[in-house]
Amino acid sequence: MSSKTVFITGCSTGIGYTTAVELKKRGYRAICSARKAADVLNLQQQGFETLQLDLADSDSIQQAVKQLIELTDGKIDGLFNNGAFGQPGAVEDLSRDVLRSQFETNFFGTHELTNLIIPLMRKQGHGRILYNSSILGFVAMKYRGAYNASKFALEGLVDTLRIELHGTNIQLCLIEPGPITSNFRKNAFALYKKNITPETSAHQQTYKAMEERLQKEGPAAPFTLPAEAVANKVIHALESKSPKIRYYVTFPTYLFGFLKRILPMSWLDTLLRKVQ
Repeated sequence: MSSKTVFITGCSTGIGYTTAVELKKRGYRAICSARKAADVLNLQQQGFETLQLDLADSDSIQQAVKQLIELTDGKIDGLFNNGAFGQPGAVEDLSRDVLRSQFETNFFGTHELTNLIIPLMRKQGHGRILYNSSILGFVAMKYRGAYNASKFALEGLVDTLRIELHGTNIQLCLIEPGPITSNFRKNAFALYKKNITPETSAHQQTYKAMEERLQKEGPAAPFTLPAEAVANKVIHALESKSPKIRYYVTFPTYLFGFLKRILPMSWLDTLLRKVQ
């Protein structure tokens, strides 16, 4: 059991919510955040300390951190950067603004929040910073270009920061799930409808199959695991004396991590073209 304080972003549903629940069971002080006021209220009614935080809004980040410091007296043992979303669509159909929006939350907002937490951890002499990345942080799959790019960028930033923080007792870990049960596809489909015009795209026929996958009820991919599988990796990363730099979660993550190491790139591309 632990009495340590962990701040978690993106807790309205799925991985963030489940991780908060599991950490609270283990005695952690799990402080949550959510973007929408209704979700903040819902979490508070369930007994979670919850802050409103929109990672795409710098003012919101600054305000949330100010409130977090007041709640904790500036003592944060762990940060789980989980908040993110996925914008579907072929790369050639992504406008500059749509791609920018993807990065504002998944990359820039996460970076700004982390940079505000690091000084607190330096002052107390320890900390764990965890990032929910993805299998798409090291292999690129079609029609997920915006999300792929944001996670590739995040992993590069984290790898650099980890080296720079060596000797500070602030340890960084990347969690790399594959398919996990969540509202991710539902939210992605809403963004697809908002930002992609399939009727004028060279990928019009392919989009039909993608639309079916995004609207499918239940697991859309083999080897899908519940969000608890990610929470278990988060717990290990927080509690291990020597946490791993990267935590694979699902079978596809382990598989493609292995294949990326051993296959020529052209062979890997052939396999990835078959992934829906």
